[in-house]
Amino acid sequence: MNLKKIILFIIVFAIGFFGTKYLFKKDDDSSKNSENQQTETEEWVSLFDGKTFNGWHNYKTKTISDEWQIIDGAMVFTPDPNKDGGINNLVTDNDYTNFKLSIDWKISEGGNSGIFYGVFEDEQFSVPYQTGPEIQILDDLNHPDKEKETHRSGALYDMIAPSEKAVKKVGEWNTCIIEINHKTNAGKIWLNDKEIVSFQVSGKEWDAMISKSKFKDWPGFGTYKTGKIGLQDHGNTVSFRNIKIIEL
Repeated sequence: MNLKKIILFIIVFAIGFFGTKYLFKKDDDSSKNSENQQTETEEWVSLFDGKTFNGWHNYKTKTISDEWQIIDGAMVFTPDPNKDGGINNLVTDNDYTNFKLSIDWKISEGGNSGIFYGVFEDEQFSVPYQTGPEIQILDDLNHPDKEKETHRSGALYDMIAPSEKAVKKVGEWNTCIIEINHKTNAGKIWLNDKEIVSFQVSGKEWDAMISKSKFKDWPGFGTYKTGKIGLQDHGNTVSFRNIKIIEL
């Protein structure tokens, strides 16, 4: 075999060996990515199937009021002017302690609503907000609560204002992610991919925030580490969809 043939053989062998090795490496990486994506997806548990209210009920009842309907895959609350407002709050059947919740919401013009966590369902409390801290939902342009920063969309209501304006226009869907972790004593709120609130969920800082809020004389407020997640009836039309949770 002459020199040219030897060089050609070496080149062909090298291309074949390293090319095959790269090919298999690429497949392995792809497989790992696929496994990671599948694991991440499987961690989320849906709290709303888009068709029924399975897993939910009105606070302190076993029923769902007529004001709540499922329309186009969303839970929609439409207040009835002939009925008492503020009492048709939805809560989960299950209790949660450490979790990350993702939920899409859409508010009506001039509307107000909220998302609760740590709701303690008991006869001594008439509504969820007596125990459960609230992440505010608001029409920041038209509702009078806009005048107070801790009452704007994404705020930990009456305690921490959002660090920046992340809410979309009225009638558009917003995605809110709420993380509550008592193991690390940390709470965080994201609105439309922006982290806008962080706080300690218990301890001296938490107690100090409550002492400066409207809840300072409410004995049950923010005291339950384990509780239900709630959706507020504030007398305005509001919609929710894509509700899912990861327990931490």
